[in-house]
Amino acid sequence: MKIYTRKGDDGTTGLWYGGRVPKDSPRPEAYGTVDEAGSALALCRAACDRDSELHRDILWLQRQLFVCGAQLATAPSAASRLEPGVSRIEPQAVEELERMIDRYMERVDLPPKFVIPGGTELSARLDFARTVLRRAERRVAALVAAGELDDATLVAFLNRASDAVWAMARYADEPQPELFEGRGT
Repeated sequence: MKIYTRKGDDGTTGLWYGGRVPKDSPRPEAYGTVDEAGSALALCRAACDRDSELHRDILWLQRQLFVCGAQLATAPSAASRLEPGVSRIEPQAVEELERMIDRYMERVDLPPKFVIPGGTELSARLDFARTVLRRAERRVAALVAAGELDDATLVAFLNRASDAVWAMARYADEPQPELFEGRGT
């Protein structure tokens, strides 16, 4: 089976359910950044114990990002064909992220100032993934602002996803007071 089609050689890409757009247009930029966030999370998951809570939560988040990507890759004219939880992100996913954030933050003592990333390799990877999620959020917010996407749930999901990954990173940090700006030597 060949994985190349040569259709994109002209600088365009196909949308789900039809239509082609330039590869550098806002929609492919948004779903490409969501895909990048999923790959950044893969590096995080690979650094986790396979039986750990973090591993399970990261994998769940990666699966939800595929749903976001499917939604973003769908031609706007075909939005009615999206399936809840399969190709359209649902409010329940946002609620699950909020529960996840609360669960991790209950076990973390926050510093009084900013956290310098890099307390552990895993927390550094999570902080990197968080920044990619923030970029994805900005790309999706731009689509909404341009009137090319009418779904506040998708923006809310990406906003909470980056918060959840921040909470995971703090959980994955080992206590190192010198990493908290304004404390230590």
